[in-house]
Amino acid sequence: MSNRLTNQSYTRDREAVIKLTQALVRIPSVYRGEGVNGGNEEAAANYAARHLREIGIETHIEEVVPGRPNVIGIIDSGTPGKTLLFEGHTDVVTEGDRSAWKYDPFGAEIVEGRMYGRGTNDTKGNLACMITAVHSILQDKEEFSGKIILCIPCDEEGLMIGIKHFIKQGWAEGVDGAIICEPEENNVCIAQRGAIRLQVDFYGKMAHGAISWSGINPNWRLARFITEIEKLEKAETKRLGEDPYLKWPSITPTIIQSPVKGDAQINVIPEHCLLTLDIRTVPEQNHDDILQAIENIVTGMKAEDPDCRIELTVLDNRPPTATSKEDPVVKAIYGAVEEITGKEPVYNGVPGATDGTFLHMEGIPIVTIGAGDREIPHQLNEYVDIEELAETTAIYKEAALRFLNDRV
Repeated sequence: MSNRLTNQSYTRDREAVIKLTQALVRIPSVYRGEGVNGGNEEAAANYAARHLREIGIETHIEEVVPGRPNVIGIIDSGTPGKTLLFEGHTDVVTEGDRSAWKYDPFGAEIVEGRMYGRGTNDTKGNLACMITAVHSILQDKEEFSGKIILCIPCDEEGLMIGIKHFIKQGWAEGVDGAIICEPEENNVCIAQRGAIRLQVDFYGKMAHGAISWSGINPNWRLARFITEIEKLEKAETKRLGEDPYLKWPSITPTIIQSPVKGDAQINVIPEHCLLTLDIRTVPEQNHDDILQAIENIVTGMKAEDPDCRIELTVLDNRPPTATSKEDPVVKAIYGAVEEITGKEPVYNGVPGATDGTFLHMEGIPIVTIGAGDREIPHQLNEYVDIEELAETTAIYKEAALRFLNDRV
């Protein structure tokens, strides 16, 4: 274990990151829909902004849509150099049934070295780590060149309107590397799966269930489509094999709704049903090719069945990402993990997509790393280990100094 873990700065930062994580977790920031009082990120974002100003960081708040702001912190050394971006979002997913939790989902209770609550792991704990790490640099008067940007967006758990707005406003221009602060057990994640969210609508003719020949049942078409999609997934898995960091590509049916509008009745053939697909890709795949393969399935079904009416709607399209091990931001993180933990870092990949996808699309090298068990996000009794929060804060601090001072 590195000596850096026992110094006064580490002890100070450990206490600070615990306190900040608890404060953020205790502010519910689930997006519950437009117009729901307190059902967005506004309170958590405002708290983060106040905290940044209190510790002397230039702070900007930009409303993406009503009640859903981004927060941007700027730390400029005054010396020309590279720009490093840290990103951590304020929104969390729903807590679900509160009565099913052992601990208050917004209580941030610490029990036997773990803090419990929604966002402790994904990703308010890591948001607190990045803020505390930068504050530590300022407190210790560490010398560095260039600039650090703290990107604290809304809506990472949805369609990522926060990071899209951040980029549109020009904040990502000139960024040389980005550290995406997500729960990855402090693995050095240099790849992440892409995502296509697809809605498939099937149309038929409403009729009595006992007189099926008088209608057109879209449910049969949906069923046939799903079986073809399963074949496509198996073919892609066989073609590509297992990715060393991302496992296998997947095409997952998620929502099936029939009928789409009105009441469902057991003796009524619906006129309209729908299916959603959550498609996750690896870097070797081309999204246009996948969408074309799905179009070909639809075309084939229509050719065999003149009553088949299907519409495809792409809801979201985020490509997979990959960053070279030789990129300076990866080498900075790798060296920091090695220095702070005294262990050989582990390379890995992110099984889902993050806000980093859109930064990558802007040509910014990204690496994803942070405290928290990789399988805990979105579960009941979400938690993070206290010592891992402290360790991550030290890793972020060390990585920033290495990257900005060209010690990679």
